[in-house]
Amino acid sequence: MSSRLSTTMYRSALRLSPRGLTRGQTSLSASPFSFSSPLRSSSLSGSIQTCSFASSPALYKKKDKGKKSPAPAESDPSLVETEDPFDLSQLDSGISGAVSRLKDNLSKLRAGGRFNTTSIEVLKVQVGKENQESFRLSDLAQVIPKGGRTVTILVSEEELVKPVTSAIISSNLSLTPQPDPHNALQLNIPIPPPTKESRAQSVQVAKQAFEKAAGTVRDSRGAMHKRLQEMQKKKLARPDDVRKAHDQMEKTTDKGQKEIKDLFDAAKKTLEQA
Repeated sequence: MSSRLSTTMYRSALRLSPRGLTRGQTSLSASPFSFSSPLRSSSLSGSIQTCSFASSPALYKKKDKGKKSPAPAESDPSLVETEDPFDLSQLDSGISGAVSRLKDNLSKLRAGGRFNTTSIEVLKVQVGKENQESFRLSDLAQVIPKGGRTVTILVSEEELVKPVTSAIISSNLSLTPQPDPHNALQLNIPIPPPTKESRAQSVQVAKQAFEKAAGTVRDSRGAMHKRLQEMQKKKLARPDDVRKAHDQMEKTTDKGQKEIKDLFDAAKKTLEQA
């Protein structure tokens, strides 16, 4: 009897002891209810992070696709066309320059006993002990025509008389300057009448000037033709436009060649009849 009472009292004491309460509290804290909220919160935050990472790659893929979107626009001819095949300004400039130089060269040729003083004025004069400097004759002297058979040259300084004389004699003008007996700075140049030989020589010079001008026109045409070929090769213009521009190029070139040919024919006729 006393043994049972002791056992019962021991168990009651054990339940009421702080250790028993602590153990009870520990068992309560270990119950499923105490961890339900943290577990759900952790699960929820995990799902949010998963959604966040899953959405980012999708946005990057859309941007990549967006970069490739302009590709179909390249097939639009209006966007590819960056040059004008009908721009013949370079060809026109080359032809006009050739015509202008030919006119200038032909005007210097002597015809009918009349002498163009420009052919003397443009001569190069070597000045200095070792011909270190070169000047246009017109910068050192004044060229004055005296009728159709004489040209007078007034040199600015006496030391330049000899270089000016040498420049005239060494040219292809077939002229012989003579010192003036009354003025040390003056040179007199008699212009001989045209002969058969001088006429033939003038025609030959005119022909050389014509051939040079014709070559310039051909070079300008070649540069334009190469440009059109590049545009067609790189698809910078429609093939139909390139063909039309090529036709315009040929017409412009033919017109330029005809103009310089007419200039030469007119000069040749004048020189031969002088």
